[in-house]
Order: sequence, then structure tokens, then C-alpha cells
Amino acid sequence: MPRTIELGTYLGVRRDGALIAMAGERMHPPGWTEISAVCTDPAFRGQGLATDLVRAVGHGIRARGEEPFLHASAANVRAIDLYLSIGFELRRTSHLTLVRTPALNAEHAD
Repeated sequence: MPRTIELGTYLGVRRDGALIAMAGERMHPPGWTEISAVCTDPAFRGQGLATDLVRAVGHGIRARGEEPFLHASAANVRAIDLYLSIGFELRRTSHLTLVRTPALNAEHAD
């Protein structure tokens, strides 16, 4: 989103002008900062880009005296394996319930 950069540091890797990998910051509970938006273009996976970006963002967070944290869906085994391999620990699992508001029925719209 256009204002995402206001949430904190965002780092990216570009090749030939195209953004191919990124990671940044999002939530900031006291003493902590979430590492978020970690992604790599599928054509460039396996080059260590996400690892380097997570480490760089995490280094900036620690330099401010905060602790980095992140979350991943249990189904995202690849991400979890990456995070564990660079020193993050699984602290807890949680259940997430997604709820959507019903679509406005055009017949009853005022």
C-alpha cells in the first residue's frame, strides 16, 4: 500500500529495475518490532535474498534496543524453516479466525 513505508524501515533488492525481494517493519508493541512483508520473486528464490533482508531489518531493530519478531502461517513451512535457520525461535502457535462482513445487497442499498 502507498503508506506502508510509514510503518518503519523497508529494504528491497532490485535487478534491472524490478523489485525482486523485500522485507520491512510493521507492528511496534513496546520494546518489539515485527519484521513483515518478507517476500522474494519465485524466479530469484534460493539466493539468500530473504535471509539477508531479514537479518538487515532485524539488525536495525536491535540497534534501536528493540527485539525483532515475526509471524507466519503454519502452512508456510518454507518461511518457518528460513526463520528457524537464522536464529528465530518458535514461541507460540495461535489460531486465527477470519471474518468478513457480508456484501451489501444492491437491492436494499439506500
